[in-house]
Amino acid sequence: MAGVRLSAPAGRWLVFTTVLGSAMALLDSTVVNVALPRIGLDLGADLPVLQWTVNAYMLTLAGLILLGGALGDRFGRRRVFVTGVVWFALASLACGLAPNAGVLIAARALQGIGGALLTPGSLALIQSVIHPDDRARAIGLWSGFGGVGAAIGPFLGGWLVDGPGWRWVFFLNVPLAAVCAPVALRHVPETSDPQARGRFDVLGAVLGAAALGLVTYALIAAPQKGVSPAVVVPAVAGLALGAAFVAVERRRPEPMLPLSIFSSRQFSAVNAVTLCVYAAFSGFFFLSVLDLQVVVGYSALAAGTALLPTTALMLVLSARSGELGARIGPRVPLTVGPLLCAVGMLLMTRAGAGAVYWRDILPALVVLGMGMVVLVAPLTATVLASVDVGRAGLASGINNAAARAAGLVSVAALPLLAGMGPEAYRSPDAFADTFRRAMPICAGVLVLGAILAWRTVRSDALERAGADVGAEAVAEASAEAGAEAVAGPEGAEAVAPAERAKGAERAARPPCRPECAYHCGVSAPPLDPGEQRPHT
Repeated sequence: MAGVRLSAPAGRWLVFTTVLGSAMALLDSTVVNVALPRIGLDLGADLPVLQWTVNAYMLTLAGLILLGGALGDRFGRRRVFVTGVVWFALASLACGLAPNAGVLIAARALQGIGGALLTPGSLALIQSVIHPDDRARAIGLWSGFGGVGAAIGPFLGGWLVDGPGWRWVFFLNVPLAAVCAPVALRHVPETSDPQARGRFDVLGAVLGAAALGLVTYALIAAPQKGVSPAVVVPAVAGLALGAAFVAVERRRPEPMLPLSIFSSRQFSAVNAVTLCVYAAFSGFFFLSVLDLQVVVGYSALAAGTALLPTTALMLVLSARSGELGARIGPRVPLTVGPLLCAVGMLLMTRAGAGAVYWRDILPALVVLGMGMVVLVAPLTATVLASVDVGRAGLASGINNAAARAAGLVSVAALPLLAGMGPEAYRSPDAFADTFRRAMPICAGVLVLGAILAWRTVRSDALERAGADVGAEAVAEASAEAGAEAVAGPEGAEAVAPAERAKGAERAARPPCRPECAYHCGVSAPPLDPGEQRPHT
């Protein structure tokens, strides 16, 4: 396929449907946190139920997102994307209709499966369908509209919770899917990877998800059940399944998670930083929205609106942050960014009873937002730059799954570490005390991430990647030209014209900038309450 131009109707329809599909998952991740206190009151649920309302979704999404990308490559990216959209909508409907907490949690797990199918497909469709000359602009539009959706998500969620009710947070996805799926089927061409073959690593996906699920269960149950068989057995079983997952991935010929990619010390280091950063972010946003409503006394709408400064800063400044990271290298941003975020989280301990927004809450969110601006774009760039370009999609998928897994464990473990009991969120005084203990824990994890970045991330990581890509392009073009020369005039026909053109194009193309997500059709890890990806 030569590629669809963005100016053509098919190109515009493609961007529209991928933005709409991604908006479903993005909005869901930003608005559900705002609805948690009302969900708990309406269903008579304790804190562990609220934790599972968040974690059931992240569990299946983190465990299956790599498998979802592989399914799209094999069976068709449009087909799997549309399947994910429909699946997500039906699961959302089940969430909205849930008569009790158990049904809601099960439906949230089903939502995660739908998210694992549609999330990898949106950018993969743009990468495989849009003409290369228009791909950067298409990703820019996708990212820009996604950022706007992220910005309005908490505000919209608060309005729905205070208005028609928390169930409409989930019902909202149904009309979005009713538009998205037919448009995709009618206007988006099907693409797949003809080289994708072999068996799917279903065993690896099941082992990974089961290990995360059992460890999460143990962490959430521990405050109520203490050190008992009901906690110890799942914890040990989860760790054993995690070891089995590593063993299976090491031995399978086509694993879901090729462990060889971690032979890059830079890739391993950046993923360790990712684990620290997104563990802190997930714990912060989970607890801060509860704190604003339970302790400070905000409505759901006011709590969602209160968090907008972080999103606004990300929307306005992330592109410049990507340029700065490319100029000075990622080491300093990946060190300074987490430290700024840590300061912001410590300042958030002032958000107690009687807090004044402009004096006690806004400064914390501004400092946190600036830290996120400094951190997120260079983090993504370094992930992509730490592996060969041919494995950039896999690298981004692994980093995405790592961010989800970090958030999953954080939401499960942070209340336990802070001494937050099952009924804590029902008492403003009790929740305020534990919230003030939780924020230093999040800040400490960020400081650990900053130390890891300073000691392990190279300042020249992005420059080396660009040089390597450029050298690889010239080498491949030279090899193809040499093959034609050896073949001679009569044997020149043996070298396909398409391959010669491809080699010439590679040689003429300037080194791809690793901070640009569009060059391999992948994106940064998801970030609540929203993100803006840098692009050229």
